Order: sequence, then C-alpha cells, then structure tokens
Amino acid sequence: MSRDAQRRWLGMALVGVVLLALAAPARAQTRPAGVSGGAAAGAQLPDLGKRENLSAALQIVVVLTVLSLAPAILIMMTSFTRIIIVLSLLRQGLGTPSLPPNQVLIGLSLFMTFLIMAPTWQRLSSDAVGPYMQGKLDHGTALERAQGPVRDFMIRQIDRAGNWEDVFLFTDFARQPTPTRWGQVSTVTLIPAFMLSELRTAFLMGFKIYLPFLIIDMVIASVLISMGMMMLPPVLISLPFKLLLFVLVDGWRLITGSLLGSFMG
Repeated sequence: MSRDAQRRWLGMALVGVVLLALAAPARAQTRPAGVSGGAAAGAQLPDLGKRENLSAALQIVVVLTVLSLAPAILIMMTSFTRIIIVLSLLRQGLGTPSLPPNQVLIGLSLFMTFLIMAPTWQRLSSDAVGPYMQGKLDHGTALERAQGPVRDFMIRQIDRAGNWEDVFLFTDFARQPTPTRWGQVSTVTLIPAFMLSELRTAFLMGFKIYLPFLIIDMVIASVLISMGMMMLPPVLISLPFKLLLFVLVDGWRLITGSLLGSFMG
C-alpha cells in the first residue's frame, strides 16, 4: 500500500473514531433506568435490517467517501493544477529540486487557490449551500445550482486560453454532437477538457520561466569549456548567478503576480 493510501485510510479511521466518540454520549443518555451497562450495550447495537439504521450507515459511508475525494476535486476543478505545475517548473529551472520544499510549494499553491476561487465559492454558498442548509432547496436542485459557479469558472479559463479543441476532443470521444454553445457541454466532459487546458497553459508559462535560466546555464557552460574546465559541473557555477538574477528581479513577486493575473486578469 502506498504512503498516500495509508494516509487516506488513517484519516478515514480517525473520522470514524470521532464519530463513534460523539455518538457514545447520546447512547449513554438514552439508556433506560435500572438497566445494567452490559444489557444496555447489547440493547443499543444497531440493527442494519431497519431502514433508518441502514440510512445512517450509508450517510457515514458517503461522508467518508467525499472526504477521501476532496483533494481530487480540489485538483480537478480549481486553479491548483496550473499553480503547482508552474511553481514546480520554476524550482527545476533554478536548479534547486528540493528548495523550496514540497510543503512550502503546496501551501503557497493552496492559499493562492483559496484567493482565486473565493468569488466562485461565495457564489456557490449563496446560490446552493446556504438555501439547502435552510431547507429551501432539495438535493437535486442544490446540486444543479452548485454546478453553475464552478462551470462558469472552468468555461472562463478555457475561453481565455482559447483551448476549445480540448472540449471538442472529449465530446467526440463521448460520441456527443459537436456543441455550439457551452450549455450543450456536460460537466463530465467539461472537467477533463478544463484539466487539459490547464496543463497546456501551465507548461507554456513554465517554458517562459525556464528559458532565462537555460540561457544562463548555456553561457556558463560555454565559458567553462573555453577556459578548459571540462570537469567542473556548469550547474554548480550557474546556480549562484541564477539565484542572484531571481532575487534582483524580485522573481517570487513576478511569478505570483503573473499566476494571479492569468486567472483574474
């Protein structure tokens, strides 16, 4: 079992323990007077043959499933994919594959994602989650309304990048008619098209960031060869120059501003 799978199962186990701990006081309060602890414990065992007990068990399973899929949903339908790829390519271009650490890059990507997706999540809360929690909407209507803000975000990014061919690719493989407007594109088709568009945009931005560092590496390598220093690694000499250039141009602010502007501009 991989490390990610172990962490996922550990998280599910912790959630289960918390749910059992919260349910224990409720069962203790409903224990009839004069009944011993062992008898009460035996009487309180849930009967999964009853519809209400089975429904509660299914709700717990659904909640645990949603919690395990939340990271994948975050990656697929938000700006996280583009941000983390660009920052990772920046780290490779600098020649420091372990600096900044993965925790720092992922944390920065998450907070930038929260900032970019805040208007979308506010619309989702006001249009779907809030009315549903107040009992004004049923499950189906709330789910349909919740798709609207997220779809608008994905459509806006595809339009901005001009990657409509990605949508046509997935509609063709789904044997669906060629759409003439966004309302004809299903969400199941829109999500992979959005991810493919994000990958293309991220790698294009990464290439533009990587190019100056590549030029520095080539210049340093040419100088070392001309000086006869064949055994000296060019990366070892070019790293201080790349770091100096990146600091002088305030690279982190430029990269972060470019990423934010690519979504909000």
